[in-house]
Amino acid sequence: MRIIPAFVHGIFDYLGGIILLAAPNIFGFADGPTAAVMVPRVIGVIVLLQSICTRYEVGLFKVLPMRVHLMNDYIASLFLAASPWLFGFHNGPKNQWMPHLIVGIAVFVLSLMTRTDTNVTTTGSRVSEPSHRL
Repeated sequence: MRIIPAFVHGIFDYLGGIILLAAPNIFGFADGPTAAVMVPRVIGVIVLLQSICTRYEVGLFKVLPMRVHLMNDYIASLFLAASPWLFGFHNGPKNQWMPHLIVGIAVFVLSLMTRTDTNVTTTGSRVSEPSHRL
């Protein structure tokens, strides 16, 4: 069931991208294995760049369709969730790998629940609400 407006998803994108960039410091694994540190930072940059380019209310350039954005979210979130096992740091302390798993699953679920309709036209301008006269 898609109940989350694209606008709300966009707010989460910007917050999530910033949190992913800072995650190694927030969760205390900045001195951990290189992959544990780099995966959330690289995905954070990708999330922010994608958000800036997405055709939704909070996008800056509005060139990437929302459906493509969500497909990229599915791929990135599954990669983030699986990265502790893909790069072998799942046996380390929980603060090194648990954020990857939890955030990856949360982003996947958020993306599944996000509506693809936006208030933005294909040219990037906002759709104006019809005026109603009494």
